[in-house]
Amino acid sequence: MTAQLAALVYRWLFPALWTAWAFYWWLTSIDVKATARREPFLSRVAHLGPMLLAAAILWTPRTGLAALDARFLPATPWNFGAGAALTLAGLAFAVWARRHIGRNWSAIVTLKQDHELVTSGPYALVRHPIYTGLLAAFLGSAIALGQWRGLLAVAIVYLALLRKYRLEERWMRERFGLAYDAYRARVKALVPFLF
Repeated sequence: MTAQLAALVYRWLFPALWTAWAFYWWLTSIDVKATARREPFLSRVAHLGPMLLAAAILWTPRTGLAALDARFLPATPWNFGAGAALTLAGLAFAVWARRHIGRNWSAIVTLKQDHELVTSGPYALVRHPIYTGLLAAFLGSAIALGQWRGLLAVAIVYLALLRKYRLEERWMRERFGLAYDAYRARVKALVPFLF
């Protein structure tokens, strides 16, 4: 790979991956079931705000804070490639989950009319595979960046998604009762067999 091509890959690969994912997310948000119950606006801000902050921390050229801009991994092609592979895998896993949940999906915590409990495909591996995929993608991006601010962004995303999934769990238990309790007993929330 020429130095010029390498520079282009380093500069544009991650923006291209995340932009393609965001475009797919937006495109598929059109065909969903009508909402029967929606979380309040302030609740949405409580998890969307931190996720936007995490993205800003990860993708700004520098934070201006030496400790956050310091490296925890050396800038090597291997680290960049491993981070890119993990980001791609995470985004692909989230897309698979999004396709599998179909018209029941929503970007915010909602219950849809005729909401179905989906427990197959990626939902047989973890209860919140979209969150798993996003966490993996943020972690991959942090590995490719190799700076401590990347890990801070991952921690912020984790806490935001943890808050969101706890609310979602409560609503799903209210809606599906014993069926959801059995699903929870069988399938971990975010990491297969662990958590």
